[in-house]
Amino acid sequence: MSYMIGVDVGGTFTDFSLFDKKNAKLTHFKHSSTPDDPSRAIVDGILHILTEHAIQPADVSYLAHGTTVATNALIEKKGAKIGLITTKGFKDLMEIGWQKRPSLYDLLKKKPPSLIEPGMISEVTERILYDGTVETAIDEGEVRAAVRELKAKGAAGFAVCTLFSFINPAHERLIEEIILQECPDAYITLSSQLVPEFREYSRMSTTVLNTYLGPVMKKYVDRFGKSIAGAGIEAEPYVTQSNGSVISIAETIDSPIKTAVSGPSAGVIGANFIARQCGIDRLITFDMGGTSIDVSLIDSGIPQISNERLIEGYPARIPMIDIATVGAGGGSIGRIDEGGALKVGPRSAGAMPGPACYKRGGELPTVTDANVVLGKLNPIRILGGRMEIDARLAENAIIGHICEKSGLSLDEAAAGFISVVNSNMIRAIRVVSVEKGYDPREFTLMAFGGAGPLHACEVAQKMGIRRVLIPPSPGTLCSLGLLMADTKFDISFSRVMIASRDNLPAVKEWFARMIQEGSAFLDKEKIGEEERYFQCTVECRYEKQNYEIPIPIDANLTEQALDKMIETFHAEHEKLYGYYNPNKKIQMVNYRVSAIGVIDKPHLAAKEIVPDAKLPEPMEVRSVLFEGEKSRIQTNVYHRSEIPVGCTVQGPAIIEQMDSTTVIPPRWHAYMDEYSNIRVTYQEGIGE
Repeated sequence: MSYMIGVDVGGTFTDFSLFDKKNAKLTHFKHSSTPDDPSRAIVDGILHILTEHAIQPADVSYLAHGTTVATNALIEKKGAKIGLITTKGFKDLMEIGWQKRPSLYDLLKKKPPSLIEPGMISEVTERILYDGTVETAIDEGEVRAAVRELKAKGAAGFAVCTLFSFINPAHERLIEEIILQECPDAYITLSSQLVPEFREYSRMSTTVLNTYLGPVMKKYVDRFGKSIAGAGIEAEPYVTQSNGSVISIAETIDSPIKTAVSGPSAGVIGANFIARQCGIDRLITFDMGGTSIDVSLIDSGIPQISNERLIEGYPARIPMIDIATVGAGGGSIGRIDEGGALKVGPRSAGAMPGPACYKRGGELPTVTDANVVLGKLNPIRILGGRMEIDARLAENAIIGHICEKSGLSLDEAAAGFISVVNSNMIRAIRVVSVEKGYDPREFTLMAFGGAGPLHACEVAQKMGIRRVLIPPSPGTLCSLGLLMADTKFDISFSRVMIASRDNLPAVKEWFARMIQEGSAFLDKEKIGEEERYFQCTVECRYEKQNYEIPIPIDANLTEQALDKMIETFHAEHEKLYGYYNPNKKIQMVNYRVSAIGVIDKPHLAAKEIVPDAKLPEPMEVRSVLFEGEKSRIQTNVYHRSEIPVGCTVQGPAIIEQMDSTTVIPPRWHAYMDEYSNIRVTYQEGIGE
């Protein structure tokens, strides 16, 4: 059994990466997605690959896929009908939320619709205090009546979130027992199990989200498991989590919310693998597709993690790779607003009708149309010649909707298009770098996705970034990332304490318990003792602050480790906020353990560099208008597969391939390295 398969499910295409471990050979494949049943496209694509390469299904030793099932159910509001049981007096918490508007300056912007139908929230008499003591015992009869009422109203799932259950979960566990007695087949989420942390609204919202998605994910997992088994594949499938790891598909039934942004996270893992292979450990990922761009930062080879973010407007308090998303993609639509300014996005033409040049009925101008007009994209065919496009339709769309309303020439309008969308993407890069205390000029920008390499160099130049890295198959990097991920379980605990040596024994006990819990998860995943390790983190703050900073701490938790944690907190606080106070007491708030199981990964061998490698003859010479240039430049166009390892390409140049196009502007030069990555470097001073 020597074959590994990674599958990334997208809205338009499902991407596949196949690795032959015996011959160290990696191949990629795209198959049309089937939104009505994503598992159908996965199985069809896998069978196509196995047939094409004469592989027996039993020879597949590893199968992992990123799923959009949870995300789509949330976007389309097609989750289960659920009931919420909470402490008496707190039934309106989901409606009150944070008591702030979604948009500070938009008085008419609405909150996201409630995932709980009217009448599906029940309060029960019980009260646990902040220290875990029981002030009011739970009324079991009241709980049973509430469960029966919610069941009669059609609840398929039950979210249970009571006050201070993260300190003492006894009441939530009793509620679960009663639910199972009354509704043995019901889907249940306890906040004390899913997110045992303080802050009631975030905890309740995460619990509701998980319950809303649970029955949908269970149905998908059952169907997918049967399809894979029916195809003859014996390996148990893995699914990507939002924290960049994979877990067995059966485990996702209990916590589907952890897969909500799994697709972009796989791309970050794939980017990190390739960068480290090249000796690069400081990276900003730049994943640009048809509708949006996802940006993330990797420092010292470690992706940045966020422990809470909004998913479709709902708070989810789970560890996720910190990814900033902006509605700026190849299909983003441009327009002239009421004030006469050119705006691009966030509205997108999507796959249908798509950009005007695709000849699918689209009439509105998009970023792709602008790139065609500027000569950066092939004006006749894309996708390796499989898809014909019409440059005249792109020109007509820009003329009719931009030029005639603004007085701009066609080239000025198209160039403005790219300038605006690049500025939008720069803001996303600033969110993950400058706003977190990082200088982006110290990082390499790694571009992938179908449109990332088109814009990367021009965006990098505006940011002062001198190095850009383009992987061999930018359009399928997410499916490759699935082959590079480890399995990971995140366990957390909340208790506010001063960071002092007197409290170290209690902290040691909590971490020991969480490590034991993590070991049990890894046992279920059949991870050997030698393939597992644990990462410990404490979220700290100064007294009277309301936001915490995650600080790593040695798992041995010695006094020296505590002192180092305190020193690191001061340094991180100064980096983020511009000051620190060594005389102020530090509070420890949340304690986290990541139980990590190392999974066997592909080894991609380096190719032999060709001495004095010569650049092939260009496929064509095209007139291209680059950002910042006053006139068009005659530019050589090459096919990536024809450029040998060790070869240098001097900009301006364009490099085409099946799944993407790389634009190398003037004053940049590209080098094809031994792993078939394109390393692009700025040669002169920024801004010259």
